[in-house]
Amino acid sequence: MKKAIFAAVVASSLVACTSVETAVVSGNEVSAQGGEPIAVIQGTAIGLTAIFHVVDLVQSDLDTVVNKLLVAEAKAMGGNKVQLLAAGTTPRHGIFALTGGIIGFPMSGAVGVAVK
Repeated sequence: MKKAIFAAVVASSLVACTSVETAVVSGNEVSAQGGEPIAVIQGTAIGLTAIFHVVDLVQSDLDTVVNKLLVAEAKAMGGNKVQLLAAGTTPRHGIFALTGGIIGFPMSGAVGVAVK
């Protein structure tokens, strides 16, 4: 029984953990450059790395949150592009690699406005 629980925990930890939150907005209340704003979108991804962020078990980086979460959600909502407001990720190189330890959980996030 303990082996089954351990296997379930390990398997679930290898699944990417992403979240996309949206809020539909009016063009009268929110301004955006280059078009009419339709929604504010926030994307977050938590990854899983091993051995001081050397081995990516579950990917979490700016490419994931901007392209796969924000842009994909904006297009699904009828937008043409995203005006990026903020983006950030856990640093993984240099002295920051020490924060990874044996198992690390890097986090990436981005916020933008979907524009039509």
